[in-house]
Formats: sequence, structure tokens, C-alpha cells
Amino acid sequence: MKKLVLLSLLLAGAVYTFAQQTYTSLALGSSTPLATVKMKDISGKEVSLADATKKNGLLVMFSCNTCPYVLKNQDRTKEVIAYAQKNNIGIIIINSNEAQRSEADSYEAMKTYAEKQGYKWYYTLDKESKLANAFGATRTPEVFLFNSKGILTYKGAIDDSPADAAKVTRHHLQLAIDETVAGKDVTIKESKSVGCTIKRS
Repeated sequence: MKKLVLLSLLLAGAVYTFAQQTYTSLALGSSTPLATVKMKDISGKEVSLADATKKNGLLVMFSCNTCPYVLKNQDRTKEVIAYAQKNNIGIIIINSNEAQRSEADSYEAMKTYAEKQGYKWYYTLDKESKLANAFGATRTPEVFLFNSKGILTYKGAIDDSPADAAKVTRHHLQLAIDETVAGKDVTIKESKSVGCTIKRS
């Protein structure tokens, strides 16, 4: 009986520890982590952050197929991505929801979702959430902007009203792109990412 009680306590402790696991967000001024690690894109190709990078930098977004906040931000996502592309910044969206890989965030579901949304950029599957762990990403959507030297200049949300597009007063990411491309210090370097938790396995 004592052994069963001890085992139950150990299991409970392990579950609590897993639930309480925290991830340290990539520090501003950091270099692009795991830049050469390959991920499977919806095109079937294996691509890395380095492959996606363009002359003026790289925009990394952690996202998925089903989070209500991703859906609320989808039009804004496409708008700001088009803006980044216009400014010669590479794009890569990463799906790190490993715990839902056999469900709504499967590779096939990613392809279907991307086609429906008209994605014209990389949308990759992050095995074992390696990239999410390296970035310390915890939410979808969550963005990280790197300059031409691969240095992190902005991280967080697309704008100041993730829950309601009608209430946006500042387009954080777009302004960060402007300042980054111009070689200026980004005025607001970090904002709170609001969304669903990344479902790590």
C-alpha cells in the first residue's frame, strides 16, 4: 500500500512538473537560433530559417490551423506578411503543435489550411517543437522579427489588439519592419503575445 501511495505521489509530481514547465523567450538582440535545422514545408521540401531569410531579414511566426486567435488574426497576418515581403523580408510560419499532430495540426491538415488561406510562403512542421523550444515561443500566433544580420529586433504580437481588429491603435509588427529595414532602433521591441498555448507533446 505504501508503495502504491509513493508511486502515485511521484506520478502526480511528474505531471505537475511537466505542466509547470516554462520556456524562456529568446532575448532581443539574439541571433537566429537553429538557423540551419531543416523542417518539412507544406510543399514537401525540407527548409530552414536560413533558407527563408531574404536581404532585409526574416519574419518567423509560430502558428497553427485551429486556434481562435490565429483565425481572428488571419487577415492581419496575410496583410503584414505581404508588407514584409514588399520590404524584402523572408517569411516562415512554424507549426509546433506536436500534441495535435494526429488531429487538426497534422501535416495534411496544414496543407489543406494553407491552400484555403492562399499561403504563398513557407509553412513548416516543427518536429518535437524544437524551434518553439529554441525561441521560447508559447503562443499562437507569436512573431519574431530578425534584421539583415540575423539579429532579433522585435517579438510578440502583430498589433495591440489581437482579440479585436476594430480596436487596433498601433501596428507593432509593421512599424518594427519599417524601423528594422531603415536600420533604426525599434521603438517598441516587445509586446505581449495573446493566443492559444503551443501544444507540445
